[in-house]
Amino acid sequence: TSHMPALPLEELAEIKSQERAYAARLRAEGVLQHLWRVPGSRSAIGWYAADDTTHLHEVLSSLPTFEWLEITVEPLATHPQEQPIKNLRARNRHAVPTT
Repeated sequence: TSHMPALPLEELAEIKSQERAYAARLRAEGVLQHLWRVPGSRSAIGWYAADDTTHLHEVLSSLPTFEWLEITVEPLATHPQEQPIKNLRARNRHAVPTT
C-alpha cells in the first residue's frame, strides 16, 4: 500500500519515471517476476525472486517510493507438485512396484 503525500506534479512524474525504470531493470535481471494491481485500491502485489532475505530487502528498500510504502512479505517455498517432471521420474525409479 502506498502512502505518498501530495507532491508537485513534476516531482510525482519524476518518481514514477524512476519507479518504472527500476522495475524494468529488476525484470531484466529476473528479480521482478510479476506485478499485479489490486482493483479498487492503490495497492500492488509483486512476485520477486531474490537470492535471500537480505537481497530482497535491498531490492525493496531501493524502490524510489520505499519511504511511503507499507510492504508485507510472504515467503514462499516450492510445492512438491511444482517440481520438474524429471525429479518425479527419478523418485519413481526408486519406488517399489505394487500389483
